[in-house]
Amino acid sequence: PPLDLFQQFHVLFMLRTPELHAVLQVRSHESRVEGQDHLPRPAGHAPFDAAQDTVGFWVTSSSAVSTHTAASVIVAVVEGRGLARGEVGMASIDLKNPEVILSQFSDNTTYAKVITKLKILTPLEILMSNTACDAGNTTKLFSLITEHFKNATFTTVRRKYFNETKGLEYVEQLCASEFSTVFMEVQSKYYCLAAAAALLKYVEFIQNSVYAPKSLKVRFQGSEKTAMIDSSSAQNLELVINNRDSRNCHTLFGVLNYTKTPGGSRRLRSNILEPLADAETINTRLDCVQELLQDEELFFGLQAVISKFLDTEQLLSVLVQIPKQDTVKTAESKITNLIYLKHTLELVEPLKAALRSCTTPLLKAYYSALEDTRFGIILEKITTVINDDTRYTKGCLSMRTQKCYAVKPNINEFLDIARRTYTEIVDDIAGMIAQLAEKYNLPMKTSFSSARGFFIQMNVDCSTLPNGQLPSEFTKITKMKNTYSFTSADLIKMNERCQESLREIYHMTYLIVCKLLNEVYEHIHCLYKLSDIVSMLDMLLSFAHACTLSNYVRPEFTDTLAIKQGWHPILEKIAVEKPVPNNTYLTEGNNFVIITGPNMSGKSTYLKQIALCQIMAQIGSYVPAEYCSFRIAEQIFTRIGMDDDIETNASTFMKEMKEITYIIRNANDKSLIIIDELGRGTSAEEGIGICYAACEYLLNLKAFTLFATHFLELCHIDALYPNVENYHFEVRHVRSSTGNKEKIAYTYTLSKGYTEEKNYVSLPTQIVL
Repeated sequence: PPLDLFQQFHVLFMLRTPELHAVLQVRSHESRVEGQDHLPRPAGHAPFDAAQDTVGFWVTSSSAVSTHTAASVIVAVVEGRGLARGEVGMASIDLKNPEVILSQFSDNTTYAKVITKLKILTPLEILMSNTACDAGNTTKLFSLITEHFKNATFTTVRRKYFNETKGLEYVEQLCASEFSTVFMEVQSKYYCLAAAAALLKYVEFIQNSVYAPKSLKVRFQGSEKTAMIDSSSAQNLELVINNRDSRNCHTLFGVLNYTKTPGGSRRLRSNILEPLADAETINTRLDCVQELLQDEELFFGLQAVISKFLDTEQLLSVLVQIPKQDTVKTAESKITNLIYLKHTLELVEPLKAALRSCTTPLLKAYYSALEDTRFGIILEKITTVINDDTRYTKGCLSMRTQKCYAVKPNINEFLDIARRTYTEIVDDIAGMIAQLAEKYNLPMKTSFSSARGFFIQMNVDCSTLPNGQLPSEFTKITKMKNTYSFTSADLIKMNERCQESLREIYHMTYLIVCKLLNEVYEHIHCLYKLSDIVSMLDMLLSFAHACTLSNYVRPEFTDTLAIKQGWHPILEKIAVEKPVPNNTYLTEGNNFVIITGPNMSGKSTYLKQIALCQIMAQIGSYVPAEYCSFRIAEQIFTRIGMDDDIETNASTFMKEMKEITYIIRNANDKSLIIIDELGRGTSAEEGIGICYAACEYLLNLKAFTLFATHFLELCHIDALYPNVENYHFEVRHVRSSTGNKEKIAYTYTLSKGYTEEKNYVSLPTQIVL
C-alpha cells in the first residue's frame, strides 16, 4: 500500500482530544476546600452518628485533627486475611486534585512498601477496616502505620464497606473516559478496589463531597522499586498459571519453584508478578545465589534447615489473635501453635550455624539479624513450662500425644491427674483390643484417626473368617481390599471417656499456655524478621537449585539488552530436546526490532522467551543463556493472542485495540514492549495502517520494543527510522524422497533481514496464486 494510506491511518490513530480536567463537584454544608483553608472535618462523634442514621456508615476517629492543614490526601488501606495476609490494597485521593491513585502489591511482614508509599503521599487522613483496628486485636500493619504517621488522623470504617464489587462500580462510574484503560489493570486487583470503595464512600458522605460522573482521573500505580506487569501480560506469559491447564506447573513459577516452605513459595510468586527495578538489590540477591552455587556445603546445610520450617507467617498470624470464645477447638489450636513456635525457635541456632561461614553482605546481614536475643528469651520462657522433648511431629495420634504431655509435670496437680487418667484409658483400650484378638484368634491391632478416634484394624483374607463374616459384636465395619476397619460398643464408650479426659487436659493446658503467651508477646515481633529471612533464603535456594538442573548464567545490568544463545525456560522443561537457542540485541540506538516469519516458525516463543528472561533477571535469578545483559525495565507490556471475549462483548479487534491503547498510554522510556501481531482482527489495509501508526508512536520512545508481524509492508519502516532492525526466522524447503512433494522444515533460527517466504504452508500448486 502507498505511504499516504499509512499517513491517513496514522492521523486517525494518533488523533486525540485534549486532556480534560476532571470536575470535582463539591457539596458542603460546612466549608469548602480552598487554598490553605482547613478541610471540612467532623468536630467529634456526633456528625458520625448523624451519618450513621442517614447512610449507615459508621466510623470512629482515633486521633486529633492533623495540624498539617496543607495536606489534603486521604488514603484507604486494606490487607488480605488468612493466606492472603501480606497482600495490600491502597486507594488515595487528593481533595484539592480530583485524582484517585490505586495500588496493590505483596509486602513482607515489615510492610516496607506500604510505609514507603504512604511516606510519598503524606496523607492527612488514613482509613482502615475496623477489624484491623479493634482494641486488643490490632494488626501489625495498623500498629506500624500509627507508629510512622503520628500527625495523620486515623479513621476506622466497617469492613463491609471494603467491597471490591462496589469499588469496580465506582471506578466505572467516576473514571473519565481518557483514563478508562485503568480497568484492564485493576479488574482483578480486588484489594485496591475494596480500598477504593471505602475511600470514595467516605469522601462522598462524611466529607460532604459528591463527584460528578466520569470526572475523576483514576490510575494504577505499582509499588516503588518494582517493575509493573499488568494481569493480561502475566496471563500471556504464563508467569504463575498455565493457560491450558491451571493445575499444570508449566509456568515460570513452576520452573523456578523448588521452595521448601509456604512463605518461600509466596515470596517467589509475588516477586515473579512484581520484579525488582533496583539494580543494587538485584545484584545483592545474585551474589547470594552465586555463593550458594559455589559453596556446596552452605547450599545443602541451609536447605536442610529451611526444609524443617513450618509456615512462620501463618503461625505468627494465629499467635497474635485472641479468640472471642474459649472452646476446646481454640484451646487445642493454641497448644498446637505453641508447639509450632517452640519447633520454629529451636531452628534459629541451626540456621545461624549454617550461615556462619557465608561471605555475601545479605547473608551476613541475616546472620546478624538471627543474633537477636529475643529468640533466646522466648525459647527460654517456653522451656520453663513446656517439656524439652515436645516437638512438632507428623501423624494425628503422635501430635495429640505431644499436646497432652506438652506442659511439664508438677506445674498443675490437676493436669497431672487428668493425664494419668488419659494414659490409663489408652492402656485399657490397647488391652481390650489384645483380649479381643486372643478371644477370636484374629490379627487385630489398634489404630487411630482424628475422625473415629481409636478403632480396630485387621489385615486378613475374607475366606479365613467364620462364615466369611466378622463376629456380631463388631460394628461400623469398612473393608478395603483385605483390610478391615471396625469398632465395638465397649470401644465407643472408652473413646468417649478418652475424649472427656482429653478436654480436661486441653482446658488446663490452655490456661497455662495463655499465661505463657502473655509473657512472650512483648518479644514476639522478632518472629516477623525470622519469617522474612526464612522466606527469602528459601527463594534464593530455589534459584540456586534451578541453576543446578540447567546451564543458566548470571545476568549483568547495563543500558543494553543482549542475550547470547538464550532459550525459553518453560519450553526446556516441556521439550524432550533442548530448545534451539537464539541471540537478542537491543540498545538505545537500535531499540525497535521487527520479526517476521511463517506461522509456527518460532516468533511467539522467542518473544515470550525474552520477556521471561528479563523477569528472571530482575527477581535475582540466573537466566537460560550463554551470556546475558539487561537494562532494568520499569514496565513490561505484552500484546499477544487472537481471542475475543464474549463476557465483555469484545471482538478480537476490540481486544487488540484496548491492549495497544493501554500500552501506548502507559509505556515510558524504560519499558519492555512485546507485541505479537497487531491488526489481524480487521482488514489488511486497516491492520497495516494501525500497525504503522502504533510503530511510529513507539519509535519516539526509548523503550525496547519487539514487534512480530505478518505484514511485510511494515518492514520498510527501517528506511525512515534508523533505530529499526528487521529479523526473521529461517525455514527450509525439503522435497520428499520421491521428489513429488515439498514441505517446509522449520529451523527456529533467527537471522537478520525480513522473510522472503511467500507460501507459509505446502498447498497444492493449483490453488496458490
